[in-house]
Amino acid sequence: MSAVVAERPPTLDDILGPQWRDLEWRISNLYWIVDEHGKAIRFEPNEEQIDFIRNLWPRNLILKARQLGFSTLLEILELDQGLFNADHTGVVIADTLPNAGKLFGKIEFAHKRLPEELKAALPVKAMTSKTGMEFEHGSTIYVGTSARGGTVQLLHVSELGKISRKYPERAAEIVSGAFEAVPATGCIVVESTAEGAAGEFFDLVDAAIKRQAEGAPETPLDWRLHFYPWFKKAAYRLDPALVIVPPEKRKYFDKLEQELKPMYGADFKIDEEQRAWYVKKEETQKRLMKREYPSTPREAFEQAIEGAVFGDEMTAIREAGRITTVPLDPAYPVHTFWDFGLGRRNPVWLMQRVGLQNRWIKYFDDFGKGLGWWWRHLEEWRREHGEFQWGTHHLPHDADTEILGESVTTKRRILVEAGMRNEYVVPRVAIKSTGIDLMRAALPVDNWFDRVECAEGIKCLDGYQYEWNEKQGIWSRTPMPNWASHGADAWMQYAQDFQGSGDVAGSAKSFKSRKRSWR
Repeated sequence: MSAVVAERPPTLDDILGPQWRDLEWRISNLYWIVDEHGKAIRFEPNEEQIDFIRNLWPRNLILKARQLGFSTLLEILELDQGLFNADHTGVVIADTLPNAGKLFGKIEFAHKRLPEELKAALPVKAMTSKTGMEFEHGSTIYVGTSARGGTVQLLHVSELGKISRKYPERAAEIVSGAFEAVPATGCIVVESTAEGAAGEFFDLVDAAIKRQAEGAPETPLDWRLHFYPWFKKAAYRLDPALVIVPPEKRKYFDKLEQELKPMYGADFKIDEEQRAWYVKKEETQKRLMKREYPSTPREAFEQAIEGAVFGDEMTAIREAGRITTVPLDPAYPVHTFWDFGLGRRNPVWLMQRVGLQNRWIKYFDDFGKGLGWWWRHLEEWRREHGEFQWGTHHLPHDADTEILGESVTTKRRILVEAGMRNEYVVPRVAIKSTGIDLMRAALPVDNWFDRVECAEGIKCLDGYQYEWNEKQGIWSRTPMPNWASHGADAWMQYAQDFQGSGDVAGSAKSFKSRKRSWR
């Protein structure tokens, strides 16, 4: 009597063939998605998606342009890694719960359409609608607006730029908590559109750009930037006979070609078909064009964004080329503009008036330093930069408020005793919105900022924003008291003192005498 031989369960080699071990093969052959027409199709990665997979790194930043499909790719990657690895934890963090549900819907859709033999070989233990799934071999995928505790092997953060803008505390928690849950052997992918030149996403991209420019070595803990400019997309072309390219746009394209030749080669060109497409697309996108279809990473962050108090004004300054190199001229006095913040934070702007130009040459900001130290620090900086003369010093309204301590004094008195002269206390406006309106009027008028020396101050002007009203789903008219507010308030001393009207307290005589102090 012959022995009964138990039937061997099929292996992954039996089901898929030996090629299943190759990530790119799995991504290109196993998964289904819903296309823009609502039709179920097999996922076929585009050129940009394949490039990303081939250049995947432990720490990844994707600066998104439109219609490249990275969210879809990353949810398929989450499913793939959870499916083919035991005891693997994948987490997706979105900006809102409805968006988190949409991302999980991509995972769920792709899983349902896997080959039945494959689902039987790698079964799901539990499925929670819109939030996650758990496999029998111990792997889990979780989707939400924050990360759970424990170690995470694959973390996808969607729209960190938007999270940083609307929910800065949550963005900080993602960086300090969720990122730290991923070991050096794990993988983090942060993908987002640019949301202004401030916030957690901007800081990560900015550091990656600087490291690349400096040629510093790339370690597994360094962030690799994956950027795909519009002109790399073959479909972005139009018949140039149908579109007039204005002279100012030709200057933009010609300048861009020269800027990018070191990166793409001496033969790099933006041809007439590409220029025609860009000009026609910009007719619809207008000022959002550089954010939605950027040519360079820096360009993507230089557009006005929702909720930014001075978004339009800062965009106008950039478009006018007024964030550039602004040298100090020792022949002209240097004027200072202050704010006294919490925690002994005292931001100071330095500016020279040359003709009709306001040249912002330096921005200082630090924590924990007393006012006497600040004045000594400014004097030392003056000696290092040509012994120029100080002009007028513009202090905030609380400079004359008495400070109780061993002896009664004021912040103004401390600075005067340290050596400051020609100081003025800028009268307080009754309503904050009045100061904001004065600043909006002042910012675009003949102001030039040094790109390097004022970098942190420029970030404050960019990052000064209104609070997000979660219940109503709108931006409030109340500025958020965030990290940027003191630097913006320091600049506001200029706007209130020299762009003021009857809304600003103080006599016309004193106002005129201050204006005469400008050289």
